[in-house]
Amino acid sequence: MEKQKRKPSVKVVEKTVFTPEMGKLPPQARELEEAVLGALMLEKDAYSIVSEILKAESFYDPTHQLIYGSIQGLAMQQKPVDVLTVVEELKRRGELETAGGAVYVAELSEKVASAAHVEYHARIISQKYLARELISFSSEVSQQAFDETVDVDDLMQETEGRLFEISQRNVKKDVIQINPVIKEAMHNIQLAANRKDGMSGLPTGFKEIDKLTSGWQRSDLVIIAARPAMGKTAFVLTMAKNMALDYELPVGVFSLEMSNVQLVNRLIVNVCQIKGESIKSGRLTDDEWERLDKNHKFLYNAPIYIDDTPSLSVFELRTKARRLVREHGVKILIIDYLQLMNASGMSFGSREQEVSMISRSLKGLAKELNIPVIALSQLNRGVENRQGNEGKRPQLADLRESGAIEQDADIVCFIHRPEYYRITEDEKGNSLVGIAEIIVAKHRNGPTGIANMRFDNEYARFQNLDDYAVGQKYVERPSRMNNNHKTANASDDPSHSSSDFISQNKDPLPF
Repeated sequence: MEKQKRKPSVKVVEKTVFTPEMGKLPPQARELEEAVLGALMLEKDAYSIVSEILKAESFYDPTHQLIYGSIQGLAMQQKPVDVLTVVEELKRRGELETAGGAVYVAELSEKVASAAHVEYHARIISQKYLARELISFSSEVSQQAFDETVDVDDLMQETEGRLFEISQRNVKKDVIQINPVIKEAMHNIQLAANRKDGMSGLPTGFKEIDKLTSGWQRSDLVIIAARPAMGKTAFVLTMAKNMALDYELPVGVFSLEMSNVQLVNRLIVNVCQIKGESIKSGRLTDDEWERLDKNHKFLYNAPIYIDDTPSLSVFELRTKARRLVREHGVKILIIDYLQLMNASGMSFGSREQEVSMISRSLKGLAKELNIPVIALSQLNRGVENRQGNEGKRPQLADLRESGAIEQDADIVCFIHRPEYYRITEDEKGNSLVGIAEIIVAKHRNGPTGIANMRFDNEYARFQNLDDYAVGQKYVERPSRMNNNHKTANASDDPSHSSSDFISQNKDPLPF
């Protein structure tokens, strides 16, 4: 008896372990496909409900694909959809017999009583279709991964692009009634009204820019463009330092042009006011060593997160950006710079089309994460051929490689330094030496204009004009974040803040 009891249990184990992969049927819902097609031929408004959910290839059965395709054709021609019109459309296309004949089409309409659950059924069919796509995609990737002639890095880029493409097919945002949106808008207006500075977005630390923009707004794509050597990287690094240290806002920086060490060196030059050549050579004077030792500590624990992956793809960026927001609470992303990105894994007819896709993806990323995305961009050489200060000011038409950048961006800013073109005075005789113009050329939700700033070429940084005192070596504006950091001379007493340390030293911090 004991032996007889053991035999069935052994068989059950063998049965559960044995799962022949080749014998599995692809995900499908044939009965639901029949129900949806029948409902479409019963109710005249049913197609408008499922048109955004289903495509012909969403159906597993080839005959159902043909029938749905004929229904689509009728709807696009604004013709009525019923059994008779569908049969006639299939006849016209020469697909009636392949689709099962007139009898089969008529039987479909008899299998449902109404279109009450057509949307729910359509979504199940769509999910089954996506599951089939993923199975096909993963099988293809697996096969290529076994091929030793295929470069793994290229395969990963292509895989990421294809997976993103599949995921986008099912991304639909439902329409919502206006009431909750009004409540959110009123809440944001109230928050802005309660702030003394009237800021509704993220402050940059640059007063004139903040006046024009009210800060960088959530979900905005901001393009900052300039010719080479105008100070694009210096501008965004100064801004990142302001936001991280003065306002304690976590900042994500994707640098495709410079390494993370080079970026940090630029930040040290900015904060410690030491020449870049001295940092590279390591030949610092005693005074510079003292400033370096005292001021570089304020960069420790600064919420600045740097990624220096070269030739970053939009798909990698999306993955990394989501992680930064989720794990570190990053409030703004900076990309240096747009033209160095790629959209590998997808094919394009030209580089302009690829840049257009990258631009659209960045705008989509800003909306998805609900944070500002700042992307640097190059300008074409047209600026160099124009004469005079007015002529040298960049224009929207100067954006390089794609007009889509201008279309997708919520704000387009240009950096213009007249001194670079040896223009030292304006029309009124005012000195332009050390002056930088941040030109807000496009502002979807606000005014355009020019914000004048001071550019310190020696330390590669931008400053507010009223923060800069001629003849003084340091800017007397201590960081708001100083209270959260200890310096080398600070005691362990938490009441002894670094702002106290600043007041005891003759050289205030340069930010």
